[in-house]
Amino acid sequence: MSLRFALLSETPWDKPRPTSFTLDTEVSRVKYDQARWTDDSDDRYEPLLSEKANETVEVEDSPLPDDLTRDSLSLPDPAEPELARHYTRLSQMNYGVESGPFPLGSCTMKYNPSFTEDVAARADAAIHPDRPDSTVQGTLALCHRLQDYLGRIGGMDAVTLQPPAGAAGEFTGIQIAKAYHENNGDERTEVVIPDSAHGTNFATAAMAGYEVVELPSGDDGRVDIEALEAAVGDDTAALMLTNPNTLGLFERDIEHVADIVHDAGGLLYYDGANLNALLGRARPGDMGFDVMHYNVHKTFATPHGGGGPGAGPVGVREELAQFLPDPHVRERGGNYEHYEPDNTIGKVHGFYGNWPVLLKTFAYIARLGDEGLRDASAKAVLNANYLAEQIEYEVPFGPFHHEFVASAGEQDAADAAKRMLDYGVHPPTTKWPEIVDEALMTEPTESETKRSLDQLAAAFNAVAGDSDAELADAPSRPAAKRIDQATAARNPRLSWQALDDT
Repeated sequence: MSLRFALLSETPWDKPRPTSFTLDTEVSRVKYDQARWTDDSDDRYEPLLSEKANETVEVEDSPLPDDLTRDSLSLPDPAEPELARHYTRLSQMNYGVESGPFPLGSCTMKYNPSFTEDVAARADAAIHPDRPDSTVQGTLALCHRLQDYLGRIGGMDAVTLQPPAGAAGEFTGIQIAKAYHENNGDERTEVVIPDSAHGTNFATAAMAGYEVVELPSGDDGRVDIEALEAAVGDDTAALMLTNPNTLGLFERDIEHVADIVHDAGGLLYYDGANLNALLGRARPGDMGFDVMHYNVHKTFATPHGGGGPGAGPVGVREELAQFLPDPHVRERGGNYEHYEPDNTIGKVHGFYGNWPVLLKTFAYIARLGDEGLRDASAKAVLNANYLAEQIEYEVPFGPFHHEFVASAGEQDAADAAKRMLDYGVHPPTTKWPEIVDEALMTEPTESETKRSLDQLAAAFNAVAGDSDAELADAPSRPAAKRIDQATAARNPRLSWQALDDT
């Protein structure tokens, strides 16, 4: 059966006219629209408010030098309806998880439930961080319970809530490992990291002063055991590992991997980026991991937030708890208090960490409960495997957990991703991991329905059949067209207004 997509062409926003194209797949319907303001020229854009209507007002005298002042100022002067429509149009040019699927691989862009925003916005959540512990017992109790929740989910004995992001948690975890070795009088200089690992793993180890030993993957996309045995030795401080890995594959030999690292005196570090695949079904601590960080913006649905704020709690085994950051929360005599662990690595953030984000994490875990978390991971795995079966691109390896990596083949993965924007969906992560040529790294999460996945697969398959010319010109429908990425990166013009060449 054929599927007819109705795409709204780039026409004046009050007169959208559908442009259609047909795909061979099951019947569905997707509406795609980016509302636009149109002036008298051929260019369609959303002008500044002052370009629509403005009023010139005189500026009062100022003690500042004349070359820093103006005699008059042109201010926007739109009517309220035009003001409302202006910002509505701008919002329609954006794409977020509320707009549709957001299948960025290794990002877990699941829907952020709005009830957690209500919890974090409560007036009694806005405590002053310098208040005495005796006056904030409820807050400290919640922190202690969240430490316990995360510890039980990850199989860890102690958890700090201090790190303000996933990468910060990663760095904190490696600093804890370093403090552990130094406390034992053991000077180790290397951290082993698989070639499929997230880039932050390499950066973290280097920032902590370690030499990075890159570990090649085996033919099955997993850790090459022989290569690991050759890489690990007396200088090994830790092996940093993601499980499932960035190909969406579970490390079946993880217990053997743990034995190899531990027999050499090293620690096993768990990158929690892909924990969403395991919730309620497997725990890193039970696999032999000694340290881990939790990406709460992935696994526990706190917003990614355009780069912040975030939170990256770190869990450790009992023998590493003495090195946790200061302050930590504990229960003593029926009360809760901040305290400084015996051999703490010191502060990594101020006060309670990123408290509103942690509050959302607590609310999400408490609302879903054990069964809800198990269900979330089951659906995340089901959705990834279903979508992998529906798309026409080659998908090596498998079966998968939370994500998969397809190959764009003869197409340039970046061009394919840009073309997907024309079909009204967000593209996957591209060109990584490099184990797969022209990688399209895709993670649909548990948030998507079968209908949503079918529409996403239809977009993938439409792009797979597009010509080189169509790909080279993409995207053509969104407000922002193709840009010269190389020039933009090498010569940034960080201004909201045009700058002359001088």
